[in-house]
Amino acid sequence: MIQCARQPGLAQIWEDILGFENCEFYIKKWPQFHGMQFEEVLISFPDAIPCGIKVASSGGKIILNPDDSYLLQEGDEVLVIAEDDDSYAPAPLPMVQGGNLPKNIIIPKTTERILFCGWRRDMEDMILILILADESVEDSAIQADSRSLATLLLIRDIQAKRLPYREAMASKIHRGSSSQGSWREEMQQASDKSVIISEILDPRTKNLLSMSKISDYVLSNELVSMALAMVAEDRQINDVLEELFAEEGNEMQIRGADLYLCEGEELSFYEVLLRARQRREIVIGYRLANAEKAIINPPAKTERRRWSVKDVFVIIADKE
Repeated sequence: MIQCARQPGLAQIWEDILGFENCEFYIKKWPQFHGMQFEEVLISFPDAIPCGIKVASSGGKIILNPDDSYLLQEGDEVLVIAEDDDSYAPAPLPMVQGGNLPKNIIIPKTTERILFCGWRRDMEDMILILILADESVEDSAIQADSRSLATLLLIRDIQAKRLPYREAMASKIHRGSSSQGSWREEMQQASDKSVIISEILDPRTKNLLSMSKISDYVLSNELVSMALAMVAEDRQINDVLEELFAEEGNEMQIRGADLYLCEGEELSFYEVLLRARQRREIVIGYRLANAEKAIINPPAKTERRRWSVKDVFVIIADKE
């Protein structure tokens, strides 16, 4: 919940990975990789993205985001993100030069202010604005979501009324004399000023939030069910999810493209991947500036495309 609240858009990525319709985690042994460094394994799968190693010499411990210099030993297995367990296989190493990062950017740590709207028994585990589902009506997903939506609309209405005078006037001039859609536009303008994450329980509610574009959401019940189903299919994945959700270790993050490239620069996905390794990160996907959904494990990883600094990349990296 907190990860998704701090990084809008992350909930959709988790839905894609934990669901069975898109890419997910798989672990498999590849004897041909014995003696190869992890940095070579990273670009060996055209249809998958390696993100960890199951180390045989450590009793099968899974290491996420290992060092580039790690040498795979006999019995080691590779953890990847792929569409299916039979949809990927190694290929000859492509000729890829990552190049240098545009500049040594250090992301400053800033004070975060989070407003919790609601209370629940596991609140002590949570350290924006986060609207929690009402615990007293958790048995009725629709009723709990209705209260969350009512809270969301109330907060957005207050924000819209407190917009600076110039912004409010500019919004009215832009709309002209027509009042059609004015309320929704005010809500969306207010949403640009702060992030609100709503916890919802019913999958049907997310369609309303997606259409309104006034809040991101976390479909908590569905995410938990997806995680349990994935672990039931392969118990090894439990260790992976445990670290990604834990307070320490690696986690999934969303990073601005300006950390890796310059405006209009033409790079392949593999070239971006190698640049990110200079920051000890593994890029697993991206979301273009004009797109609503992220692409995880993109195809055609060696083909170059023109990037914008407004694009974002989905990475696995150590928690800051």
